[in-house]
Amino acid sequence: MFQLDDKFLEEVGLATMPDEQRKPFLSHLYDELELRVGTRLSEGMSDQQLSEFESIIDRNSNVINNWLSRHVPNYVEDAGFMQLQQKSGLDANDNNLVAEYVATKWLEVNRPDYRDIVASVLGDLKKEIFDNRQTILGQ
Repeated sequence: MFQLDDKFLEEVGLATMPDEQRKPFLSHLYDELELRVGTRLSEGMSDQQLSEFESIIDRNSNVINNWLSRHVPNYVEDAGFMQLQQKSGLDANDNNLVAEYVATKWLEVNRPDYRDIVASVLGDLKKEIFDNRQTILGQ
């Protein structure tokens, strides 16, 4: 997994970015990455798939519970769920934890290439930032 942090800024040539600009810049990058990944992932999906995934992202408990009962009825025993729970420190019944797990599992089922897409989009974004680092830094 990747993190948008000081190490990331170093990798793209922005290690000298002033502290007060780092957090807003990284927040903007996260939003941009999310938009670009979402756009790429949606290519080739049906309207039904897009609607279902959007409902999962929006934390629609009916859609989440229906999807779980169809695909992973014993999700609390799934290694991926247990790892996510341990990492987050949240209770197994926490709605945000369950929704995050379902979103990940949904992508594994419907877009098994999603990790490759994230890596590709992130790589493109890194290159774009690196190529424009002087402008970003105001130099």
